[in-house]
Amino acid sequence: MTTIRRATADDLPAIAEIQRASPEAARWSVLEYLDHDCWVAAVGDRLAGYLVCRAVAADQREVLNIAVHPEFRRGGIARALLEAECDSNLGDYFLEVRASNTAARALYTVMGFTEAGLRPSYYENPPESGIVMKRSSCYRHNCQETASGRQV
Repeated sequence: MTTIRRATADDLPAIAEIQRASPEAARWSVLEYLDHDCWVAAVGDRLAGYLVCRAVAADQREVLNIAVHPEFRRGGIARALLEAECDSNLGDYFLEVRASNTAARALYTVMGFTEAGLRPSYYENPPESGIVMKRSSCYRHNCQETASGRQV
């Protein structure tokens, strides 16, 4: 059974291990993850994955990093992490994903993200473009347009 919870300082070594085992993931400083909203997925007594987000505006959030340990991939961990984050915060979400990461792009599309732009040479090791994806806050909520066109 998978448990999704907020990360603690005790989780940082396991998060660092998952990041090292995930070369397609972004290379942020693990020590800074607790400065943001950081979720972990535990399977039994092992951490299987993590997600880090931050607010960039009152109604916008950015997914900084998400990674699942190779032993736990294709088991719904990334989706569960994204759902936990998106269900706990209203607002539009943005993220960048490697152009070659078709599995992640497919997941994000299923979760309501759409392609919104391209960042050439965004990633290093190996160099690669990043695709900017956006998810509207109305994806999982009942929203209606007002006369002004604003969604509420």
